[in-house]
Amino acid sequence: MPSFQKTFLMSSAAAVSGNDHHRRLLPGLLLPLLVAPLVLAGCQKKQTAPHMPPQSVGVITLQTQPVTLETSLPGRTEAYEQAQIRPQVNGVIVSRDFEQGADVKAGQQLFQVYIAPYQAAYDQAKAQLLNAQAAASRASGQLRRYGPLVKAHAVSSQDYDNTLATAREAEAQVAQAKANVEAAAVNLNYTHVRAPIDGRIGRTLYTPGALLTAGQTQPIAVVTRLDPIYVDVNLAAADMLRLKHELAIGQVERKGDDAAAVGLKLEDDSEYPQRGKLQLSEVTVDPATGTLVMRAVFPNPDHLLLPGMFVHAHVREGIDPNGLLVPQVAVQRDPKGNPYVMTVDADNKVQQHSIQTSRTIGTDWLVTDGVKAGDKVIVNGLQKIQPGATVAPQEAPAPAGKAG
Repeated sequence: MPSFQKTFLMSSAAAVSGNDHHRRLLPGLLLPLLVAPLVLAGCQKKQTAPHMPPQSVGVITLQTQPVTLETSLPGRTEAYEQAQIRPQVNGVIVSRDFEQGADVKAGQQLFQVYIAPYQAAYDQAKAQLLNAQAAASRASGQLRRYGPLVKAHAVSSQDYDNTLATAREAEAQVAQAKANVEAAAVNLNYTHVRAPIDGRIGRTLYTPGALLTAGQTQPIAVVTRLDPIYVDVNLAAADMLRLKHELAIGQVERKGDDAAAVGLKLEDDSEYPQRGKLQLSEVTVDPATGTLVMRAVFPNPDHLLLPGMFVHAHVREGIDPNGLLVPQVAVQRDPKGNPYVMTVDADNKVQQHSIQTSRTIGTDWLVTDGVKAGDKVIVNGLQKIQPGATVAPQEAPAPAGKAG
């Protein structure tokens, strides 16, 4: 083969070999070129992601205001007087002389028990008294006659002593007969079952024809005096000491010389129109609860209050001119039970403040320390924030029922 042909064939082989190598290198060169735009596109996408706006929260700006201080005490009404009427003699009821649920007066007859046997017993006792009095008169006359005779020795001393003993026995029999008459008169009077007090009588299950037993367990009627009426409340010992101190310095509203005035709220949240007064308290504190029972007395001319009703008594303790009220929904508790609130500072950052509270007033806490007038307390959106977070505060409307 001529030399120029060999040279051409070698060049062609080299060209073919070079093309194969180029095809093998091409995918490796194109892959980085294809990936690079995608990476750049992803970085550009991250850089252009929208920024999340601050969490919106509702706040109220605290302001001092005059606050009426009251201690609210749950309790129940109790009857001022109540008489459970039970029969004192055995017998059958022959009449019922009252209307159930009506007002009765002390001494008014309620029932009449069959009277005949007790009238007969009374008459018999009176007859026995007359017989004893006659025997006593006879013995006394004989004793008077024996007096001069024994001095003249006309009768023996033994006869005189016997006559004296007989006269004294007759006097004793007269006294016994009088006691029997009185007992028969008492039983006779017990057949007229009367009301022992003024009040309102309730329902009864006893009607004419029912048999009564003296001293039976079940009362045949109950008479309750409704005006005035007691209200018994439970009070913590510490609150009792505070009230006594405030009463001594004249801070607590008085009714009378040395009694604290008490208002009353009924079960339907209406205010009772009459004001009462604290009358007494138990002399011991319940060691299990640390409370004692205090008793207030209220006038009840319209009989609006009935025994057993659940009520709230409240004692006015004056006015705090610079009270600071925080809604109860804004107050949270830490794991130890200490109260705190979240506020928003001038940079719209959330701050946590421990507070001290003294009492609830309506839907608010009366706060004595931890926040001040002008602080913005968060009341809405508390579940989505934490201290240090940036928020978008918006003034919230005052909650319904806010005390002022």
